[in-house]
Amino acid sequence: MGVAVSNWRLANTVASHGQLGVISGTGIDNVLIRRLQDGDVGGHTRRALEHFPFPEVAKDLLRRYFLPDGRPPGKAYARLPLVTHVDGSPLKRAVTVAANFVEVFLAKEGHDGVVGINLLTKIQLPNLASLYGAMLAKVDYVLMGAGIPREIPQALDKLSQHLPASMRVDLIGKHEDGPLLTTLDPAEWDGASLGALQRPSFLPIISTHALANVMLKRATGSIEGFVVEYPIAGGHNAPPRGGGSLDERGQPVYGERDEVDLEAMRALSVPFWLAGGTASPERLRAAHEAGAAGVQVGTAFAYCDESGLAPDLKRSVIDEALAGTIDVLTDARASPTGYPFKVVELAGTHAEEASYQARTRVCDLGYLREAFVKPDGKVGFRCASEPVADYVAKGGDEADTVGRKCLCNALMANIGLPQIQKGAEVEQPLLTSGDDMDVIRRILSDGRTSYTAKDVLDYLLGNHGARA
Repeated sequence: MGVAVSNWRLANTVASHGQLGVISGTGIDNVLIRRLQDGDVGGHTRRALEHFPFPEVAKDLLRRYFLPDGRPPGKAYARLPLVTHVDGSPLKRAVTVAANFVEVFLAKEGHDGVVGINLLTKIQLPNLASLYGAMLAKVDYVLMGAGIPREIPQALDKLSQHLPASMRVDLIGKHEDGPLLTTLDPAEWDGASLGALQRPSFLPIISTHALANVMLKRATGSIEGFVVEYPIAGGHNAPPRGGGSLDERGQPVYGERDEVDLEAMRALSVPFWLAGGTASPERLRAAHEAGAAGVQVGTAFAYCDESGLAPDLKRSVIDEALAGTIDVLTDARASPTGYPFKVVELAGTHAEEASYQARTRVCDLGYLREAFVKPDGKVGFRCASEPVADYVAKGGDEADTVGRKCLCNALMANIGLPQIQKGAEVEQPLLTSGDDMDVIRRILSDGRTSYTAKDVLDYLLGNHGARA
């Protein structure tokens, strides 16, 4: 769920009530240092860092980023260096490992439930460090979508033994030295001295039974199950198979080829969970009857008290959902990845065209940049939402920049950590949710105006006591 919307508080609550609590690992390195710069309210980050197995790294992070009294008004957040080569800087690697450790550690604290981490395959460069950090905190499950994560099982095997792990990096253009790889070697921090780590279960997020079959045949190691995500789920969606057309609002049109054959999924004889429009007791029951192990729920939890969304955004969405006026658009252009992206049509956010057009284009987080081969044969990085002239100068097509929005900065703004850019320009949010926003009204059918993660679980499980 975005950047730190499904944060440690939410995952901790869900896991402590007997379900799989999942934290988002996307962008968590910058989330960590921004929390520290805001004074680490409650001391949770520092408490987790006290348990980080590489104490010198923790001390360095606190020295660099912790501000006991928080940032002065109007001061921009210090940034991590942008990646300029596939393995990044030692500082960025260390922060990424520590940040994922912290989030998982806090999610697992105080109970014996199970916790997972969700990462995007498309954001390739930080994923190995993210996985290693989460494994240092004994994460139980790894969930990955937005791509085909064939190499992840082997990476989990190697990292559990503190061995170097590599992944192929998608590259535009031909690289004379062969496939472009990114590598993480735990020896950088003497990881082997800790002893073997728990190897988490791996659940790829897929949109078709055919992809599940391919993953089982071609993955580099064991797969313990799948999350089958329908196109009405929030965040990034798989594009329609065969390209498809757009409706009158510019949304991708999904057809019969995009339907999941649940009988074929059952025939694979591995557990699977259904995601996207599954947040009701009836749909949970139907999922079980179809052979699924359960359901994955995002939108209902995104607006609960424990989620990381900024309170004012949460309030606005709940009010509109209760009034029946909330709307979600599947934007075919918003994401620099080229994947369809669900956008909540909420006033005061970049869902409004005027807000989007008023923003000065800047790329200072860079998670969604793509690697390309420069004319001199070296590897560079570009993003379709960066300044247009910069993108074109790097060989990009100007047409690819139209409608592209900076999801990195917007998703940080969603959780109350907006960057202050030059000229005191404050980054604005852009919310994402699944199509089923009526779930909020169903949970609050008794007249309340807010709810907790436990309320969501009680709603889902109240009729039959099954596991979600």
